[in-house]
Amino acid sequence: MSIAEAGEFGLIARITARLGSGAATLLGPGDDAALVAAPDARVVASTDVLVEGRHFRRDWCSAQDVGHRAAAANLADIAAMGARPTALLVALCVPPDLSATWAEDLATGLSDEAALAGAGVVGGDMSASPTLTVAVTALGDLGGRAPVVRSGAQPGDIVALAGRTGYAAAGYTVLSRGFRTPKVLVEAYRRPEVPYDAGQAAADLGATSMIDVSDGLLQDLGHVATAGVVGIDLRRDAFEVPDQMRNAASALGVDPYEWLLAGGDDHALAATFPPGVTLPPQWRTIGGVHEGTGVTVDQKPWQGGMGWDHFR
Repeated sequence: MSIAEAGEFGLIARITARLGSGAATLLGPGDDAALVAAPDARVVASTDVLVEGRHFRRDWCSAQDVGHRAAAANLADIAAMGARPTALLVALCVPPDLSATWAEDLATGLSDEAALAGAGVVGGDMSASPTLTVAVTALGDLGGRAPVVRSGAQPGDIVALAGRTGYAAAGYTVLSRGFRTPKVLVEAYRRPEVPYDAGQAAADLGATSMIDVSDGLLQDLGHVATAGVVGIDLRRDAFEVPDQMRNAASALGVDPYEWLLAGGDDHALAATFPPGVTLPPQWRTIGGVHEGTGVTVDQKPWQGGMGWDHFR
């Protein structure tokens, strides 16, 4: 059955039947608006959009994969503020001849990824469109914490990373060359593994700045350096190249550090902490903050790519 055959309200009913609710959901889909608890009395909000052909391809990713990716891209931004994700709102623009099952599976992916972060999909909208587009807005609760912003890094701070980098970029390269293995890299592109709890843990430890690594570690830490008017230096030896990534890089003629340092879509969290802080196991030190500007690697300018830019 196509979406046109299912009809707008028939499709909405099929989609909402697949959505779970998070702990903060007081009133979910089915009314003019949802109702979400905000115990902190402040709401953290972020939005992102995925466009077919630009952010995903249906021959590379299943509908559930796209749902996971769309949710993760937004939920990671909430975690990067030191907040707990609470809810997602989803706007879906679809070609009328798209299978209704595809849209249902997308909803399953969105709901399942939200559940990993403790959130729920509480509502949204849909429209016919020649271009398949998924727009997601995420909400979060700070739980009494101060938000961890990009501008707080200070000279002497350590730079740390939670989660992995390079895997999704490697998977993208593998897929773009017409291959489907190594599976660990391809699956990392299809479904990010986001360390959602690490954001709150970093805030509790006194992180001075934090950011979601969506466009590449060097580029995103460049935003932290610019906002804080500081320099950041990373240690190349802090990044281990796993065997499957090394083998894939060798076969494809790619420097694996281009993936690790400039690849996006893994949605790791990068943060700065005051010196002397004992980091929990999910965080590892990868560099330091100093007086100056920009981001360097082993105290030298990086000669490769810096990360993703939609208009570059």
